[in-house]
Amino acid sequence: MTTLDTAVDAPPRVERLPGSRGGWFGRASLHTALIIVCLIWLLPTVSLFVSSLRPANEVLTTGWWNAFRLPFEFTLDNYREVLFEKNMAQSFVNSLLITIPATVIPILVAAYAAYAFAWMNFPGRNALFILVVGLLVIPLQSALIPVLQLSTNAGITGSFPAIWLAHTGFGLPFAIFLLRNFFGALPKEMFESAYLDGASPTTAFFRLVLPLSVPAIASLVIFQFMFVWNDLLVALILVGGTADVAPMTVTIANLVNSLGQGYHLLTAAAFISMVLPLIVFIGLQRYFVRGILGGSVKG
Repeated sequence: MTTLDTAVDAPPRVERLPGSRGGWFGRASLHTALIIVCLIWLLPTVSLFVSSLRPANEVLTTGWWNAFRLPFEFTLDNYREVLFEKNMAQSFVNSLLITIPATVIPILVAAYAAYAFAWMNFPGRNALFILVVGLLVIPLQSALIPVLQLSTNAGITGSFPAIWLAHTGFGLPFAIFLLRNFFGALPKEMFESAYLDGASPTTAFFRLVLPLSVPAIASLVIFQFMFVWNDLLVALILVGGTADVAPMTVTIANLVNSLGQGYHLLTAAAFISMVLPLIVFIGLQRYFVRGILGGSVKG
């Protein structure tokens, strides 16, 4: 057998890639670190939920980890009290009546405005867009007194339309900025083909732009919904603490009196207020990163 035949017949040598063991160790370390961070991140939520199921005297005297000692003492009395005795059920409905329109209205208006800024030519377009972006740096608190005066003059203070309009104004600059950049990154050839086929700008907006912009719109829904749902300052100023219109944030703030009594009710009330935002975020999270990255810069 010749040397050439031996070289041909010999099985190929499999060489271990350098650093393969180190790569496995690095991935394991990364996964371990992520699990630890997730556990630390979830710890306050778990403690809040466990405390909300404990009797009032246990919440006030012992730590939440003592709930896992025998005998177990779990109860729904805290939820029953905040929902039916502390007006939390009505406040939950009020928060929905405030948050849904205050989320839909600014995103709808911002979509029209962003489409105009991205694909329509009109005098002063760039200057107007710079002005809109400049509104992002204005603190919300500095505009509350003028907004309150306008609402009082219009006679809508203490009603839902007042806070709808306020949150629409506060949310529009960021919504227009994000959607305009996302719309501007869409292919120009797509619009040219649509116009050649006889489509109007309105048809292109509803048939092309909106279906392709679901990630950006979903990201805006998350941001705006979370902001309005968790808002206390604007709601307290424009609608006040009246039971008929007060959202959950105002009701929760009034659960504990000046002496700290009723502290145990905060756990149940806070967990009730967390449920719906969690559902919204989990339902739309697959669009979140794509929408933010697509709208952060103009391609």
